Amino acid sequence: MIEIKSESEISRIKEAGKIVRSVIEEISKSARPGVATGELDKKAGQIIKGFGARSAFKGYRGFPGNICASINEQVVHGIPGNTRLKSGDILSIDVGVEKNGFYADAAVTIAIGDPVLKAARDLIDATEGALNTGIKKAVQGNRLFDISHAIQAYAEKRGYSLVRAFVGHGIGRKMHEDPEIPNFGKPGTGPRLKSGMVLAIEPMVNQGGFEVEILSDGWTAVTRDKKLSAHFEHTVCVTDGAPMVLTL
Repeated sequence: MIEIKSESEISRIKEAGKIVRSVIEEISKSARPGVATGELDKKAGQIIKGFGARSAFKGYRGFPGNICASINEQVVHGIPGNTRLKSGDILSIDVGVEKNGFYADAAVTIAIGDPVLKAARDLIDATEGALNTGIKKAVQGNRLFDISHAIQAYAEKRGYSLVRAFVGHGIGRKMHEDPEIPNFGKPGTGPRLKSGMVLAIEPMVNQGGFEVEILSDGWTAVTRDKKLSAHFEHTVCVTDGAPMVLTL
């Protein structure tokens, strides 16, 4: 069942969303050549704690990090550790926060150092564009897969593929709620969107094929062809007008 959130609940999700955004901004500034992803994770944990919140990821099904830090061909769920960033890498930072019983979730992909190949920057731009295009469809009266199709059409038109093994999701009192939100689909299908639905929309876009595999750590998903992948995400509230992004 897809929950309709009250104004009070949306306000609380937005409060968590502001913390998520603060973490992403600070970690993005700190992510530079020579820095280990574990150092970024430690800093994220300190920031989250400073807001009186907690990481939604740490301990979730045993995940050890405060954030997910996925490099280059890593699609999602990269475990922060001793790996040091290099010039030319791209890094996906995924942050989830719980504050006063409500969750928010967002992700960005950034380029590390210089030079970063144009192909990598183009992938990052296309993925962010796909997210923004999908968000525009999150309005009352549309169908859920209108979001999915918009994302798919935007990315595929630019020669990229959409990961199918992982999807977006509803969010609120739980990190993962109904509905699942694929990044591909047939427009005009799926549940009718209603004002007050809160969705974590998150395209994962690959330079090559859409197939992924999980590394031996049981978490890190990588592209099967080892080509680059990018990930962007916002927590979004459906309204009868412009969608309300809660992680800005």
